[in-house]
Amino acid sequence: MEVQVFGTHKSQDTRKALRFFSERRVKVHFVNLTERAASRGELQRFAQRFGVGALVDRSSPRYASLGLGSARLDDRHWLETLVEEPLLLMMPLVRWQQKLTIGVAPGEWTEWVRAGKT
Repeated sequence: MEVQVFGTHKSQDTRKALRFFSERRVKVHFVNLTERAASRGELQRFAQRFGVGALVDRSSPRYASLGLGSARLDDRHWLETLVEEPLLLMMPLVRWQQKLTIGVAPGEWTEWVRAGKT
């Protein structure tokens, strides 16, 4: 079993996710968003499941510094903005096979671990 985690080391929620999987000896492919942005295709998977609005962290310092509070962008423009500015993303984004979560979701992750070990 291997999960993919998108986030930053500065994000407390990302660290929680990494610790959760580490404690359960689950292999993690970590994508550090400060070094490499998530691809448009990767973000589209999450957007199709949760909607583009769920991907945007409106409380992030980057959101405020870019002055996006009054921005009225359609989904396509938001997706382009998230590819260019990955620090606007809710963190962590976690993927295992076709299953996805945004933010800390230990209940779902526990189910994944159980399913992955059988």
